[in-house]
Amino acid sequence: MTSSPAAAQHLRDLARLRRVRDRIDREYARPLDVEALARGVNMSAGHLSRQFRLAYGESPYAYLMTRRIERAMALLRRGDLSVTDVCFAVGCASLGTFSTRFTELVGVPPSTYRARTAPATAEMPPCLAKQVTRPIRNREAQVRKPQLA
Repeated sequence: MTSSPAAAQHLRDLARLRRVRDRIDREYARPLDVEALARGVNMSAGHLSRQFRLAYGESPYAYLMTRRIERAMALLRRGDLSVTDVCFAVGCASLGTFSTRFTELVGVPPSTYRARTAPATAEMPPCLAKQVTRPIRNREAQVRKPQLA
């Protein structure tokens, strides 16, 4: 069975996109930008962004910020770090950007999240707490229409 050159190229591109996603997962706390990620897989930044969005439904930057916010949520649930410490621990350089993005993804500011969830998840196994408190993007949240009785 032979595959066409286009199909073979598509598989190679998917493998490169997986490498980019894996790098983001590993190095989320380091300064990463789309240009550096693209250089790492020999793609242009524009091509990487387009292909990543097609494959994963979001841009590389949005994926990176989601990983950072997920990790920040875990650190805030522990309750032993300040919001500022968490911001810098997950690789964000600006507390304002971090707070804004956190609020967009989670629905509450980081300080409110910490105050609410640290006691609520204290006795919960970390793997379950992560699943229960995972951020949901606005476009992913299901909107329920009112039911007429």
